[in-house]
Amino acid sequence: MTPLIIDTDPGVDDAFAIALAAASPEIDLLAVTTVFGNVGLAHTTANALRLLELCGRSEVPVARGADRPLVHPCPHRAADVHGMDGLSGQSGTLPEPTRGVVPRGAVDLMAALLNAATEPVTIAPIGPLTNIALLLATHPEVKPKIGRLVIMGGGLAGGNTTAAAEFNVWSDPEAAHRVLSGEDVPTVLVPVDLTHRCAVDAAWLDALAGGGPVAKGLSLLTETYRQHYRQHQGRDGLVLHDAIALAEVIRPGILRTAACPVAVECSFGPSRGATVADRRLAADPRVQTVQIAVDTDVDDLLAFVLGRITQGR
Repeated sequence: MTPLIIDTDPGVDDAFAIALAAASPEIDLLAVTTVFGNVGLAHTTANALRLLELCGRSEVPVARGADRPLVHPCPHRAADVHGMDGLSGQSGTLPEPTRGVVPRGAVDLMAALLNAATEPVTIAPIGPLTNIALLLATHPEVKPKIGRLVIMGGGLAGGNTTAAAEFNVWSDPEAAHRVLSGEDVPTVLVPVDLTHRCAVDAAWLDALAGGGPVAKGLSLLTETYRQHYRQHQGRDGLVLHDAIALAEVIRPGILRTAACPVAVECSFGPSRGATVADRRLAADPRVQTVQIAVDTDVDDLLAFVLGRITQGR
């Protein structure tokens, strides 16, 4: 089993990622930590607790993390995409949590779990990278305990929040730059270039709605998110960004990757939050590289995600 910590800002696509991990016997879900992002920290934390309850995993500890970026305030949230509560206004359809958050904060919980680990732990940051930057800055001793960071974020050819920047990276560019170019931790970056190619259609969503209790619960959360894609991309479907990253955690190698140095634009202006990958063959070999997910068998991946979630409970 792969020991896993999910760092998240639920978020509709985060909900699918949590459900996918919870339904996978290959995963030992050690904790879920929350961060600001799609909505504020109070909502993301409440959503994480409710989603674990839906998935029958209320024993998994949940810890609150950062409620703002490292340096500069975040200009806005993604309520227009995910709804005011982060879950299309439907968080109340999820079961009430039977447990609250743990007393310690996200960074302290991650550090404690990593220090106690007897085998490498994967961390899946699927929101802004603030908690991860703080963890690596304040607890550098845990780095050898991290098997991989599998990060959903960035866009090599452009963004989904601005012309240049993807939402998670744009929400805290300084944290993203620290994690992606300033740390020697094995890292996979799953950018929107690939996740958009893995969009699900109406037929996939109909099959989801016909699944078990977890699948039905997730289906109820999709309407605002689905409407966003209807309006902005002219198609009936949605993109499961974060679940694509979790598929790589569960089935390593389901995403094909290429090693590149990565930097994040932290200046102010139209390119703030841009993810810059140096794909030249002559890139400096002394520079830290990130494994960037560039391709996958889309049909196989989406069938895998749907099969796991529809069979849950």
